[in-house]
Amino acid sequence: MAGLYFEDLVLGRTFAHEPGRTVTETDNLLFTALTLNPQPLHLDAEFARESIHGQILVNSIFTLGLVVGLSVGDTTLGTTLGNLGFDQTTFPNPVFIGDTIRVTSTVVDRRESRSKADRGIVTFEHVGTNQRGEVVCSCRRGAMMVRRPAVETAS
Repeated sequence: MAGLYFEDLVLGRTFAHEPGRTVTETDNLLFTALTLNPQPLHLDAEFARESIHGQILVNSIFTLGLVVGLSVGDTTLGTTLGNLGFDQTTFPNPVFIGDTIRVTSTVVDRRESRSKADRGIVTFEHVGTNQRGEVVCSCRRGAMMVRRPAVETAS
């Protein structure tokens, strides 16, 4: 798998994930409908045009999922046992249809599991920016990561 093991995720290691992803109207509409969120800012162009944004606002939970998702290939693909939580999630700037999101991730904390020798806990800080370099989402994500398997030596 492409993901990294606990041992590879040292404190301070930073990743610039590529490629970015341009958000489409279909992304926003489908995600909003699938999650049963009737907020007209996400669905109704006429309502949104009269809002402070003047256009449809992309669902922030989609933005969070995209920011984390863009990080997976470089960090946790096949080597995570699951997410433990999301903390300090912020959306300091809006995302609009047509915006391209890019993500960086930094390992901000790590520790060995106290109860399971085959895993460790890593905290990532993910930051998503748009094409203008504005931060649109940041969060800290705790992940339970697999430790590198021990190499058996021949007797």
